[in-house]
Amino acid sequence: MLPAIEIETGPHPNASVIWLHGLGDDGNGWSQVVPALALPAALPVRFLFPHAPTMPVTINNGYVMRAWYDIRDADLHARADLPGVRRSQALLEAMLAHERARGVAAARIVLAGFSQGGAIALYTGLRHAERLAGVVALSTYLIDAPGLAAEAAAANRDVPIFMAHGTYDPVVHVAWAEQSRDVLAGAGWRVEWHAYPMEHAAEPEEIAAVGEFLRRVLPA
Repeated sequence: MLPAIEIETGPHPNASVIWLHGLGDDGNGWSQVVPALALPAALPVRFLFPHAPTMPVTINNGYVMRAWYDIRDADLHARADLPGVRRSQALLEAMLAHERARGVAAARIVLAGFSQGGAIALYTGLRHAERLAGVVALSTYLIDAPGLAAEAAAANRDVPIFMAHGTYDPVVHVAWAEQSRDVLAGAGWRVEWHAYPMEHAAEPEEIAAVGEFLRRVLPA
């Protein structure tokens, strides 16, 4: 199991949100977001903020840092190291199985993430065999769009997806996210899209919108 920061918003949580950080970060950074989501007291949620493994990252001159997969190229289609993506998918699947063993139904679990973490949340959520409550993908993009048609799980063909992006993002260009959104919507997924005048970051209005999304897909 990945080490993770765990926060429960109330006793006996009956829902879980697994939130994956971006490249070079760890679970601590995003763990501060919980109060800003303003979830109701009647909705006890267990938040898990795992720390990615460390690895050399090609695009950063081989520097070793926390990463969900290697980034080999700045181009969208050649960017992700698919074997590394699948290793992180397996790690996230283990976390999902652990939450199920703790008594949380798959339909009460949301996968969320920022940048690299959002890419893994999308990749795993769309392929997970049991219906999830939703996927939150912030400042990110869809990995291996051509393979999705064959690999997508029938159970999550209609899973709600929240996507948000900065219109000035110099790291993950907004055009990549828009293309990813259009691929998903064209294949039948329900994508809730938000754009904000920001760079590769998060802002209060965006986090408030994520909180609203969580309240809808995880009703108290």
